[in-house]
Amino acid sequence: MTDIRTILREAAEILGERLEAELLLAHALGVDRAWFFAHADDTADAEGMARFDALVRRRAAGEPIAYITGHRDFWSLSLEVTPATLIPRPETELLVELAVARLPQGGRVVDLGTGSGAIALAIAKERPDADVTAVDASEAALAVASRNAVALGLQRVTFAHGDWLAPLEGRRFDLIVSNPPYIESDDPHLAQGDLRFEPATALASGADGLDDIRRIAAAAGAHLEPGGWLLLEHGWQQGEAVRAVLVAMGFADVFTATDLEDRDRVSGGRFAN
Repeated sequence: MTDIRTILREAAEILGERLEAELLLAHALGVDRAWFFAHADDTADAEGMARFDALVRRRAAGEPIAYITGHRDFWSLSLEVTPATLIPRPETELLVELAVARLPQGGRVVDLGTGSGAIALAIAKERPDADVTAVDASEAALAVASRNAVALGLQRVTFAHGDWLAPLEGRRFDLIVSNPPYIESDDPHLAQGDLRFEPATALASGADGLDDIRRIAAAAGAHLEPGGWLLLEHGWQQGEAVRAVLVAMGFADVFTATDLEDRDRVSGGRFAN
């Protein structure tokens, strides 16, 4: 039988990354990564190794780690993810930071295209006083988000099924946030890497990637309280274009915030009417 140290070394050679080998072996064996430090000389049982070998083959074929293990860490949360949802990414945490800073005490916020619920649930975690609504056009994604809310004990979150703001007729919010599709429909990256496995409808949005951003911005005014904010994540080359959309829709105090790599990542504006 091969010891854990050797198993990880050989898997890392296949995958090109030690961390991924550790994450997959931990998942296969039902342990955390810290376990490996105390058990490097142990051997894995045949059943555990069979599970691990299958996981390594899936990853080597390109399937994202998050879909293989069924979870992804985001903000301070551990979230269930499935192929029905986008995989939450660290750069989206900027949207959460900006939202929390602009949400008034006891305020109402809606997350459009919630997917796994990452943004909505992170806001709810940080602001237990807030009334959080999460919307998605995918019933399968909403089911994942709802399970995450229950698992995290976040009770002040409600879910609505529908296209962007359509299921929220007559409701107004202090804040609307969204990480909508923003990739150009013919972008070659859609056929590469992890994006191949993620839901296409949550990634691409028209020839310039801004179709859904325009739709959200056009409808947002009818659902924002005076002085309420709309915050949108977008691609790193789209800051100027998104600001122009917001200005054209009558938003004030329009801005773009940059991520940790100093790239345009979130733009927003305040509803002045």
